[in-house]
Amino acid sequence: MKLREIRELKAIVESLKKKGKKIVFTNGCFDILHPGHIYLLKTAKSYGDVLIVGLNSDSSISKIKPNRPILPQSARIEVLSSIAMVDYIVVFDDETPLDLIKEIGPNILVKGGDWKEDEVVGRDFADCVKIIDYIPGWSTSGIIEKIKKEADLF
Repeated sequence: MKLREIRELKAIVESLKKKGKKIVFTNGCFDILHPGHIYLLKTAKSYGDVLIVGLNSDSSISKIKPNRPILPQSARIEVLSSIAMVDYIVVFDDETPLDLIKEIGPNILVKGGDWKEDEVVGRDFADCVKIIDYIPGWSTSGIIEKIKKEADLF
C-alpha cells in the first residue's frame, strides 16, 4: 500500500536513508491527472531512489483553489497509487507541505516550473531543490477551462 500516515512514513524514510537511499519529495493536488503530471513524477523519480508524493487533502485544496478539487481525495489517491514511479503517498491538510517536509527530511524537493527555487516551501529542510519545466499546453486549470468552453457549445 502506497498511502501512509506521517509517523509511519517518517520511520520508513529514516530506515531507507540509513541504507543510503535518496529520498525525493514532490507535492500537489493532482486533481485531473494529465501528461504534465506524469512528466513531473517520472523526472522526480529519476533524481533518487524513492519518490514520496505529498497530496493536498480536499480541505487543503479548497483553501487555495476556488471550486476545487474536481476529483475527491479518495479518487486522487487511487490514481496516484496506480503509478509505478510513485513509492509513497502522504496526505496533508495544510495549505503548504512545510510541516510534512520538516518531518520527512527528503534529500531532494521537486516542484513544477511555475515555482522559483527560492520560493519552494521547505527548501531549507532538503539537500537540494529541482524545478521541472512544464510541458506546454498541459495544466489542470487549462483543462477545466476547455471543458467549460466546450460545455457552452451544447
